[in-house]
Amino acid sequence: MCGIMGYIGGQEPTKIILDGLAKHEYRGYDSAGIAVINHGKIEEIRTVGRVKNLAERVAEAGLRGEFGIGHTRWATHGGVTENNAHPHVSNDNRVVVVHNGIIENAREIRDELEDKGVCFHSETDTESAVQYLGYVYDGNPKEAIVKLTGRIRGAFALVIMFADKKEIWVCRKGSPLVVGHAGNAGFCASDATALLEFTHDVWFMDDDEMARITPAGCEFFDFAGRPHAKETMHLDWNAAMTNRGSYPHFMLKEIHEQPDVMTHTLLGRVASGKIDLSSELPWTAEDVKKFRKIHFVACGTSHYATMTAAQIWETFGSFENRCEVASEYRYRNIPADESTLCIFVSQSGETADTLHAARLAKSKGAECLVITNVRGSTIHREVGNALITPAGPEIGVAATKTFTAQITVLVLLGMYIAKLKGELLPETETRLASALMDIPAKLAEILKQEHDIEHIAREFADARGFFFLGRTLSYPPALEGALKLKEISYMHAEAYPAGEMKHGPIALLDKELPVVALIPKNDMWEKTISNIEESMARKSPVIAIAAEGDQAILQYTRSVIYTPVTEPELYPFLQVIPLQLFAYYVARQRGCDIDMPRNLAKSVTVE
Repeated sequence: MCGIMGYIGGQEPTKIILDGLAKHEYRGYDSAGIAVINHGKIEEIRTVGRVKNLAERVAEAGLRGEFGIGHTRWATHGGVTENNAHPHVSNDNRVVVVHNGIIENAREIRDELEDKGVCFHSETDTESAVQYLGYVYDGNPKEAIVKLTGRIRGAFALVIMFADKKEIWVCRKGSPLVVGHAGNAGFCASDATALLEFTHDVWFMDDDEMARITPAGCEFFDFAGRPHAKETMHLDWNAAMTNRGSYPHFMLKEIHEQPDVMTHTLLGRVASGKIDLSSELPWTAEDVKKFRKIHFVACGTSHYATMTAAQIWETFGSFENRCEVASEYRYRNIPADESTLCIFVSQSGETADTLHAARLAKSKGAECLVITNVRGSTIHREVGNALITPAGPEIGVAATKTFTAQITVLVLLGMYIAKLKGELLPETETRLASALMDIPAKLAEILKQEHDIEHIAREFADARGFFFLGRTLSYPPALEGALKLKEISYMHAEAYPAGEMKHGPIALLDKELPVVALIPKNDMWEKTISNIEESMARKSPVIAIAAEGDQAILQYTRSVIYTPVTEPELYPFLQVIPLQLFAYYVARQRGCDIDMPRNLAKSVTVE
């Protein structure tokens, strides 16, 4: 979620780097920093807040150098402090690093180095990388980086300078990084948009690849240090398109980002089987005892996220929940007072109806909390208390990764409140917290079935419509699946609690109306099967989203998408990606404009 910019060439680097950071600021704006090499010495400035704050500090200090790197941060490991801001410098002042991503074994490396007498000065995972480099560096940058990439685990984009070398090194595994060269200047950045001012011919770094950037050119190596040739890519794109990478659509890219998004969302909030939001929320046990009513207020996909979370909350706490569409909430006389906790969910933080609903609830004296993807957005500024979903910018109009981030934060919030109220059993906390930490890997497993899901989608892309069915916890994901299909394929789709089919909707079933049934292996399995049989009796084809190992479902349909097994309360997390991919490939088969569907805008800022 962070932005990186590097420059080496004939010009003074600070302005180029600061301008590049400003183009990356949507990726993170908790803090920012810059480091330059000046006559063989590392000089750096870091500050909390926006890039403009950094620019002011740089101007005041008169910072100048020969080449340099910069960073704008979205905090993950460690709080928002100047000390945690990047760049980070090794104790011997020979190495400086900026980093995007997560070093999973940072604590292990830190403990190892501290045992050898190495001192650490921040809370970040990044410092483990720079101190490790400082420890192993003997004058050969490539060998030191080979050792580093062989030692660290996780997803990372690292940009590195050595005080005694006039060169910039980069390495990438899982986090985006692009390299460019023009004339006698070399560049690196998180987003290609930052390089378009200088060149349209760039190299997108691959996983397990590193590069040496000098004024003379760029050299590329694998993580073993073996050199290889790499072809440039010419960018004939506008700014809105340049970070799509190798994916044909932003939506598909963002679907694939969900394992990492959920990992980022859990970081700092779940550890050792415990939930802790105390660093983000000021509430005490006494505060939450007054919350007798919970109002979830949102629009669209965010509304379905609240419906999903509210049902999960009911499994571990005694909550009086109601989920309301913001555009209705603000015009109804719904009682709310100081005993009410109103939770407003908005990806952009600028959704007009949700913002107005928040103002109404505040005027009634309710305790208000916002969950948003945009720190410093209007609703964040007005409400104050917030939990940020670190999903990064979502360019695709149809929300995907932000839905997963929202239900993650909402479930953590419910567990935390129940814990403060003394209602969350310790064994339930440990069980669910541990299972949540396992979900990102299970999402990645689902993504491996992409081609199978594409095949099913193509088979049904000409249907006249779809029904999505689910019971209890599977009903809200069914609603979201139907919405995704409507948004990007323009096909009519409806979702129902499966038990409601006999109360009217069943009249529409026939061989041209497929049914998508969400049927995890839980205590509602047999009842959902009865609804599937009702559909089959009317000749409706059935597509099942079932749990791994459920061979019995094959008696009813051969169109099955399996999800890994998880705790019963958490199946909604695993049901969403299959529905998103199904909608995506139906729309693609139908030739629809997936990233910019007709009549829709990303953020609804007017009523």
